[in-house]
Parts: sequence; C-alpha cells; structure tokens
Amino acid sequence: MAVKNVNVDVKQVKFGKDGLVPVIAQDYESGEVLMLTYANEEALQKTLSTGFAHYYSRSKKKAYQFGDVHGNYQKLKAAFLDHDSDTLLLKVEQLGNGDAEKGTFTCFPTQLVGEYNTIGGEMFGRLQRIVADVKKNPEDGAYTSFLFVRGVDRIAKKVGEEAVELVIASKNDDKKAVVCESADLLYHLMVLLNVEGVKLSEVCGELCKRNR
Repeated sequence: MAVKNVNVDVKQVKFGKDGLVPVIAQDYESGEVLMLTYANEEALQKTLSTGFAHYYSRSKKKAYQFGDVHGNYQKLKAAFLDHDSDTLLLKVEQLGNGDAEKGTFTCFPTQLVGEYNTIGGEMFGRLQRIVADVKKNPEDGAYTSFLFVRGVDRIAKKVGEEAVELVIASKNDDKKAVVCESADLLYHLMVLLNVEGVKLSEVCGELCKRNR
C-alpha cells in the first residue's frame, strides 16, 4: 500500500548531470542508516506511487525495486528533501536484511570509532530485532527463550518486579543500581511488547500524541 500524500512534484528534486540523486535509506523506527544509493526520476516516481523503495543501479543502468531479487523489501514511511534539494532521505520499514548477500540489516555493519551502543534509538531498534529473532529461533539455555516459553504471565510479572526494584534503587539514591534496574525493566518491557505484538513505533506514536 502506498504512503499518503504522494502527489509530489519530483521536478523540485535537483538531479545531477547524470540524472541521479543520492538517496539515504534509514530505518523508520531505530534511525539506523541502512544504505546510501541513488535514484533517477523513474525510480523516485515508482517509490512514491507504489510505497516501496525503488533505486537506480549504476552497474545495470536501470531502475529497480529494492528486494526484487532477495525479497527484502523496503516499505516507504516518509521521504525528505534536503535544503539544496539534491539529496533524498527515505524513512523505510525494511523487511529482511539491507545487505542480503552478507546477511546484515544495514549496509554499514563495520564500526570504526565511537560508542555505538550508547545511541538510544538505534539500540532499541536492534534489541527489538534481537528479541524477535530469538522468539523465531529459540536457543537452549537462553534467558529470552525461557521467558517466551513461560508466557505472558511470567514476562508481565518480571516487568512488575523490575519496576519495583527500580523504584527501590531510586529511593536509595543509588545511581549505578538505577542504571542496572532501568536496563532490566526496559529489556523485559521489550520482551512483553513482542508477546503482545506491539512495535516501538506504536509506543512512540502514542507518546508523540501526548507531547503537546
């Protein structure tokens, strides 16, 4: 299903002399950058009209739908144009891996510098996928698999227990304990959301409605 408000005049996009415009694809939930690629006018028109990301292959010299070979499609959630109108940002929901041949969700899997794990939004997006993967592929002895086997009652109970422990840690003015208990609470909450079929985007959407 195509996204809403697709009556966009692509003429406002400044394509280069080669007829292409750089496109950054970003996961709409976690904010992870999935890939940097290119689109021509045909690919952009198809992206907007179908609701699925289309790009231009410089090697094959033609527009194509992302995932038409491996089946890892990208559903368009939103599109942005930069100040100079010569670069596009697509917010997408990716079904499968970005780099299907290497089996990675993003085409930028190699970290060179920085403290990647401290980035909140991306970390939660990754955790959501990890929890979902463990549910599909249970691991013997894995705690997350154990929780799924025990079911929603056990998971919900753990969420309650961790919430109480966080309250106690905060009352004791113990910063280290607050950090640890907050991590425990958020982890178990992620597992509970998965069991209930709730995605982070839905929770964030509800928060956005209230932040007014």
